[in-house]
Parts: sequence; C-alpha cells; structure tokens
Amino acid sequence: MVAEDIPIKDGVHTDDEPKKKVKKKSRKSKSSTDKKKRGKKAASKSKKKAVRYDPLEHVLVPKHEIVSEEERKRLIETYGDLELFPKIFANDPVVLRLGAKPGDVIKITRPGDTHPYYRLVIVREV
Repeated sequence: MVAEDIPIKDGVHTDDEPKKKVKKKSRKSKSSTDKKKRGKKAASKSKKKAVRYDPLEHVLVPKHEIVSEEERKRLIETYGDLELFPKIFANDPVVLRLGAKPGDVIKITRPGDTHPYYRLVIVREV
C-alpha cells in the first residue's frame, strides 16, 4: 500500500496497518540545587523590585523623615522613654527607603494635621 492510498480521517490513518509507537519525552526531575538557584533568583528579583519602587512618591503616603539627634533628645525630655512610642518595623518599605535602622525615630507629617507623629523603628520578632 502506498502512502497516498491510505485514507485519513480527522488526521488519523484508518488502515489496518500497525502504527509506530512514538516515545514520549520524559521530564527530567530537577535537582535540589536547581530549585535552590531558582529560589535565589526569585528572592534577588524581589529585592531589586523593592529598590526601584519609591513608596514616598505615592500620593497617599505622608512625609516621613528620620529625626535628628537634637530633636530625639527633646522628645525624650518631653515624652520620656522612646520604648513607649508607637513602633514601625525595620522592614517597612518606607523605612527601608529612608535607610533608617532599628532604634531610629521616624517623624511622620500628615497634610492638614497640626502636629507630627513619631514612630520608633524596631526589628520584627518572630
């Protein structure tokens, strides 16, 4: 039988000849090192993304700034221990963008308010 004589119906040969089996390509299992590399790449991409985005430029984010040493002393004299201040985590996007470290005080000035708000930068405990 010639290839031209074989009738085809919906892309399938209808003759009674045995069909050749096609081997399917097996998926190779990825080693644990490949998975670790892929995880590191994803983590490094998220860090780069955090650097590119500036939350301080957003319309709804009020002005944030790190308090100077003189103003910090004045706050301690006026209000007492800084541990009593409201907290903000060191991994907060605004704190990361400002470059504040744990122990620094952040001054938040909201538009329309007559007085600023203060936050003590802390490390999140798990």
